[in-house]
Amino acid sequence: MKINPIGVIDSGVGGLTIAKEIMKKLPQETIYYFGDTLRCPYGPRRMQEIQSFTLELVSYLSQFPLKALVIACNTATVAALEAVQKAISIPVIGVIHPGSRAAAKVTQSRRVAVIGTKTTIDSQAYVRAIAKVDPKIHVLGSATPNLIPLVESGQWDGPMAKRVIEDELQELQEQEFDTLVLGCTHFPLIENLIRAVLDPAVQIISPAEETAIDLEMVLEKLDLVEKGVGKVEHQFFTTGSPASFQTIIRKWLLLDDPSVQHVDLRDYQTSFKK
Repeated sequence: MKINPIGVIDSGVGGLTIAKEIMKKLPQETIYYFGDTLRCPYGPRRMQEIQSFTLELVSYLSQFPLKALVIACNTATVAALEAVQKAISIPVIGVIHPGSRAAAKVTQSRRVAVIGTKTTIDSQAYVRAIAKVDPKIHVLGSATPNLIPLVESGQWDGPMAKRVIEDELQELQEQEFDTLVLGCTHFPLIENLIRAVLDPAVQIISPAEETAIDLEMVLEKLDLVEKGVGKVEHQFFTTGSPASFQTIIRKWLLLDDPSVQHVDLRDYQTSFKK
């Protein structure tokens, strides 16, 4: 099983931030990434629908001999982590607990802000996860739904992107906090623009690195870390445009010719109960 790939699923391109950290930390591991770009964003959708979509992605990737799965989407982690863990027998890792632990370690004022989709913020998932580490930390949640389409479009450079970010963070800036959690895996792609809007003293936490650390620990515990020196051939799947997806993969992961396959889930019957 050591040579088996690691599955990574996301509502779109944001999970590439997780994939990038996995590639850094575990360079000999093969990643099979599935981004549901056709139905992105997940944030405004009903919880049951998000869980259903997530199980469809997992079911599709389960045709491959995966050794672990990462739900590289905060909204999908909220809606479907437990359901996915029950549905498959391999280790399944979400992104909320790793990011929460990192924020709890960093904050000095014990005031942590979290930005994410409305579903993620309304779920209070980060409030509960951070409270498990330190119940005295005050968590400020702010839904920033307009940032996700900005990232998915690939147009995150220029004055228009800056205006969108300023508008989305305006309410949050009226609050006091010393740590900001990027509670959506899309947001590290625009971290430099987010950082430019905030007080320079604010620490920004991306769950990506912590999630990769969690994955490495799980694989080491199960003796599943691939340590060979063979060629690694990552595979990418998308429900949307392969060309657009490939452009973002090249830009973010610096892969010359990534293999991207379009998947029409209407033609695929999920093997899991919804």
